[in-house]
Amino acid sequence: MTAIQYDIDNDGILTLTIDMPGQSANTMNSDFREALTATVQKVEGDSEKINGIIITSAKDTFFAGGDLNELIQVTNDTAEEFFNTILSLKAQMRKLETLGKPVVAAMNGTALGGGYELCLASHRRIVLDDPGIRIGLPEVTLGLLPGGGACVRLPRLIGLEKAFPYLMEGKQIDPQTALKESMVDELASSKEELLQKAREWIKANPESKQPWDQKGFKIPGGGPSHPAMAQRLAIAPAMLKEKTKGCYPAPERIMSAAVEGASVDVDTADRIEARYFTEITCSPIAKNMIQTFWFGLNAIKAGGSRPDAPEKSKVKKVGILGAGMMGAGIAYVSANRGIEVVLKDVSSENAEKGKAYSDKLLAKKVSRGQLDEAGKQKVLDRIKATENADDLAGCDLIIEAVFEDSDLKAKVTQEAEPHLAEGGIFASNTSTIPITQLARASANAQKFIGLHFFSPVDKMPLVEIIKGEQTDDETLARAFDYVMQINKTPIVVNDSRGFFTSRVFGTFVNEGITLLSEGFHPASVENAGLLAGMPVGPLAICDEVSLTLTQHIRDQSKKDTEAAGGTWDPHPAEAVIDAMVDQHGRKGKAAGAGFYEYPENGRKYLWPELEALYVDQDKARNADLTLLKERLLFIQAIETVRCLEENVLMEVRDANIGSIFGIGFAAWSGGALQYINQYGLQAFTERADELAGRFGERFRPPELLREHAAKRQSFE
Repeated sequence: MTAIQYDIDNDGILTLTIDMPGQSANTMNSDFREALTATVQKVEGDSEKINGIIITSAKDTFFAGGDLNELIQVTNDTAEEFFNTILSLKAQMRKLETLGKPVVAAMNGTALGGGYELCLASHRRIVLDDPGIRIGLPEVTLGLLPGGGACVRLPRLIGLEKAFPYLMEGKQIDPQTALKESMVDELASSKEELLQKAREWIKANPESKQPWDQKGFKIPGGGPSHPAMAQRLAIAPAMLKEKTKGCYPAPERIMSAAVEGASVDVDTADRIEARYFTEITCSPIAKNMIQTFWFGLNAIKAGGSRPDAPEKSKVKKVGILGAGMMGAGIAYVSANRGIEVVLKDVSSENAEKGKAYSDKLLAKKVSRGQLDEAGKQKVLDRIKATENADDLAGCDLIIEAVFEDSDLKAKVTQEAEPHLAEGGIFASNTSTIPITQLARASANAQKFIGLHFFSPVDKMPLVEIIKGEQTDDETLARAFDYVMQINKTPIVVNDSRGFFTSRVFGTFVNEGITLLSEGFHPASVENAGLLAGMPVGPLAICDEVSLTLTQHIRDQSKKDTEAAGGTWDPHPAEAVIDAMVDQHGRKGKAAGAGFYEYPENGRKYLWPELEALYVDQDKARNADLTLLKERLLFIQAIETVRCLEENVLMEVRDANIGSIFGIGFAAWSGGALQYINQYGLQAFTERADELAGRFGERFRPPELLREHAAKRQSFE
């Protein structure tokens, strides 16, 4: 019983200290379940001499939650066994809760998922007052639901309406907020005070029951049958569907478990929750999301794509060339992580405008109480706005973030590079132009690399690191360390026009425009993208990027391809983009007119003339939404396989994380390659061949996909 230390003191207070052997954090695995069962049996046997129970942890965190290694392996074949295991675990927690002895959770660190559910089964929750501690139920972010009693107890503790964001959105909070939200009862300033307060409360409350086990209990704010709550719940499923687009079953099951559970007694509610938990744990969507957002993301953050040498480094001073949206964003995220920044543009006025972007973002933090004025000024003082290249002296990293033009990029590279500190590295923020091509302007191509940020930089979590043909491992390692230093997620790819993310993103936008050109209604095209799980429709995102920039990137790519002796193969979408810009003057959102209209005081709406220009009414009326959705997802997945086949991508995890974090590929799928795995390799290949026969060779499966399908070998 080493996983839970058992210690009764002279006052009859039992301290249960959770300390899972061989683990850095406590998790709800089979060892814990066995230890809890044995502990509860011992508690029942010792109940006469126990006056109260304190549950705490020997780890830095209190409890990390469920064991995902176990959960990902649950299948329909093992569902009944899993269901019974969950009921058994819940029964042990329920026994402690109803023993008649006061139980206090002394939360000495972060309590997430099953860890916080253990606290909910206690009568009192006391937590260290440390802003770094997080409390919450993040299971939904992995396609799961909280299955250890949170759907039962949290609505009874704080009410259904207040519980929903924590249950269905995975919202995590600090101790101060948890106290305000009544999710904990008390704060302690030290571990000693934490245990002392727990002991004092036990002594002051010798007989304890949960509120929901007391006669006359009513759920705060009203149960499901309360008139006001019933009115809200009548529209809640529709509002949820609007958010999830029907792609994510977990929030729907959580709502069902919480509402149904609130209508019955606790023990029945526990059983209801266990059923939903078992169903969702067996679902492919949960497995997709766990594989990518937990195992894949953790492997990346652990440095899976980083060369072993040299040792980890930190950037002290970064130079940024270009103070537009991208450059200003990179300056902000760098300064915010304690790095000295030189933000250079052609004029001091432009550079100062770029710095003002940081001022604006920091002011928002101040207004929300997340930062004080002194903290804001400290970050701003790290950014030097300038037009003088000499100010770049001593930078250990310079990032070029100017307009997507090869000649301009070459010019600023040659101007800035001599100012690098000894051993410094140079990076381009290009989104499409090959790094090897840009490195020709460098005096040292081995120290030249791509760092492709995404807009808006302060919100987008991904940075695509691109190795040129001559980029050395030391430069790659240092670039990787910088991306981690600014709290972004790095993926590493080899060089190619458009690299990975821009290539795949381009297929999504172009396919959407092609659907429009074939006669489908623009609203159907946009809805197909949203219902497939993309965050924005292809026409809307094209407007965001701007049609003129799309034209320019195409023209630059065509020019470079033909200069290299290649032949440019026009895409069906190009004619539509050219007509929109050149004939109709519709250049995108920034220009106030694109595929959408952008009224000054109102919501955007699709340009009405699109219907007359492109829509075939018969085709629009008989549109097969499933086909439209598949075309938008298949084209991206196929291009991702091409990137893997061409060795642009080196790791499947980078493909999946990059597709979701970089271009918004449907998160429910676990990423572009995981989408193929879930669809089935053989079935996907056959469907792709069918699409190629009907809509063009761009859908033809690459040989690598055929090989995997023939071997029934998933992309892992």
